[in-house]
Amino acid sequence: MDQIIFGIHAVKSALNYLSASASEEQGEALIKVLYVDRGRKDNRINAIVELARKKSVKVTFVERKNLDTLCQGNHQGVVAQGNTPKVKSESYLDELLQSLEGPPFLLILDGVQDPHNLGACLRTADAAGVHAIIVPKDRSVSLTPVVRKVACGADQSVPLIQVTNLSRTLKLLKNYQIWVVGTAGETEATLYSSDLRGPLALVMGTEGRGMRRLTRENCDMLVKIPMFGSVESLNVSVATGISLYEAVRQREAAGLSAG
Repeated sequence: MDQIIFGIHAVKSALNYLSASASEEQGEALIKVLYVDRGRKDNRINAIVELARKKSVKVTFVERKNLDTLCQGNHQGVVAQGNTPKVKSESYLDELLQSLEGPPFLLILDGVQDPHNLGACLRTADAAGVHAIIVPKDRSVSLTPVVRKVACGADQSVPLIQVTNLSRTLKLLKNYQIWVVGTAGETEATLYSSDLRGPLALVMGTEGRGMRRLTRENCDMLVKIPMFGSVESLNVSVATGISLYEAVRQREAAGLSAG
């Protein structure tokens, strides 16, 4: 099944992800063709076209109205079409954990349904060196075109693993000696007073509702982000960024490399 990537930053990131030595089959799996607004001749578009040609991606110039029919959103004059990226399965999680040399660093999103939030979380996870994001199959957004646009290429570099039973997955992580830390506003322990240096799975719930009951019960520890203003909660992608980078700060201080 084909899927599209649109927007200058998202398309550029996807093109950059294509290895210069990648096989034709691998390249086509990511991007088959790049559609470009024939009416745009500015430097940003020219750079995208040049990059696509360097990566041996077919470039087709079309009318803007044709791009409008391909996607719902601000395509900025460029739309890339390729195969739908593969969401990883539970079996991949086992393979990943067995292959890691350093302490695992995982992000778990319990019920995030907004594609903008998932895209932003993917982008932050990539920057923080997270090894994978885990989401439940039910009541969670997957890799939609909007997610990929917001992720700006991070959907290619950070595996998204969908699991049928999140509680069972959390128990699996504990078998690998991974500390499962959930975020909850009503707990006493704060993010900054907690040890996040070892093998870690950070669990984020949805804004307002938080984590589901079974997810919460399978956490080893609950922490909160201190709130000093009048708002009661943060957007999940903002809270994720704060939490991941506190873990990064602690790991850097301990001499543990991110990623």
